[in-house]
Amino acid sequence: MNAAPDAPRHTPPATPPTGPPPGPVLVVGFVGVTMGLIAAFQPDDSVIYVEEPDVIRKRRVHDQIDGVPFVRGLIAWEYHLEGKADEFHNAHPDLAPSAVIPAIEYATPFAARLAERYGLPGAGLGAARILRDKALLRQVSAAAGIANPAVAAVSGPDGVLEFLRGRSGPVVLKPANRQASVGTRVIHGPAEVQQAWADCLVQDEGVFVPDRPMDLSMLVEQYVDGPEYSVELLVRDGRTLFANVTGKELFPGPHPVERAHTVPADIPAQRAELLVAQTERVVRAVDFRTGTIHCEWIVSDGVPHLVECAGRLAGGGILDTIQLAYPVELLRSYYALMKGEEPPAELPRHAKGGAAVRFLAAGTGRVTAVHGLGEARDVDGVFLAAVTVEPGDLLTGLRHSWDRTGIVMATADSPAEARRRAETAAELIRIDIEGEV
Repeated sequence: MNAAPDAPRHTPPATPPTGPPPGPVLVVGFVGVTMGLIAAFQPDDSVIYVEEPDVIRKRRVHDQIDGVPFVRGLIAWEYHLEGKADEFHNAHPDLAPSAVIPAIEYATPFAARLAERYGLPGAGLGAARILRDKALLRQVSAAAGIANPAVAAVSGPDGVLEFLRGRSGPVVLKPANRQASVGTRVIHGPAEVQQAWADCLVQDEGVFVPDRPMDLSMLVEQYVDGPEYSVELLVRDGRTLFANVTGKELFPGPHPVERAHTVPADIPAQRAELLVAQTERVVRAVDFRTGTIHCEWIVSDGVPHLVECAGRLAGGGILDTIQLAYPVELLRSYYALMKGEEPPAELPRHAKGGAAVRFLAAGTGRVTAVHGLGEARDVDGVFLAAVTVEPGDLLTGLRHSWDRTGIVMATADSPAEARRRAETAAELIRIDIEGEV
């Protein structure tokens, strides 16, 4: 997939910079699966993680970073709360970081404001706040002429029923301020509303969020039917430097949880260019400055409708698949932009191959055994096959992304073949369950 037609190509500086060593990179939000990628380019003693105290305790973050050469330290900070970036800056005025990186969705406003305070590149606090609030994003992007589904803020089942009156087809009930499809459900008619509201109020993300409650903010939207995609951009000063379009598939059922990703999306160039152009409209609409964008779309009757957009790296294995399919050092290039530097190499306009992710899901009950991992790993092109459950674990069904039970990743010469390999490997893995929850 190519970037915007006027996207410049970049080469590394002719000579290395001189002067004192740069300050640490502050990574807000701990994501363990990226540590191996970061280790490939960050020197020893160069990264400080910032994480919520409750999350540090629940995820045993100290144990995970102990002995990792590039990690300088860990700062416990309640960054979900308003004003905490300014407080952090006042508490650490001499830290002089070289970059501030938001690693997870909930870190984006804090990281944007902290970058402003330290005088570093970033999304900008205004853009980060709009992207974090799905209701605000609908309001702002619709005013810019971007197609959005009909939407209303609701505070209870009566609001959902009112929205349904006079409308045909299903609707989607979702939080405006959560991630990973938490608290999201498709509703097909009034008879489902009461139970759906009760289901969607269960928004516990366990070890990934602080123990204190988060504000409840719910939206109901007209369901849009069509193929789903996401667009990943690297942006500097509002201009696209790299673009990718990812094809998406969902698990069947009332909860729209992603089942598979294919990079690049196996679609005509015209559609891919349209999706990139629409994402660039979102960038302009919210005045996003520098960083990475992960924007999700549904195409209905040829028109991309905005689902949501995040000012951080894509999750769900998309980063890994982009890096392999093009290939490109996407994470390293992102860090370079946030440091105010040039990317380390020319950013490609087209992928040279394909890569795919296929997630696993199981039913409800107690896990008794896992089979087929070895066979899955032996499938041509498979570079990762893993499950996240073990015998004795209790499964309560697929409600959001955290409920998925495993992942397979594969590469090939084409997106279609990569998808086939990932699907073949996933079908070899079986998770035995007994009893119903």
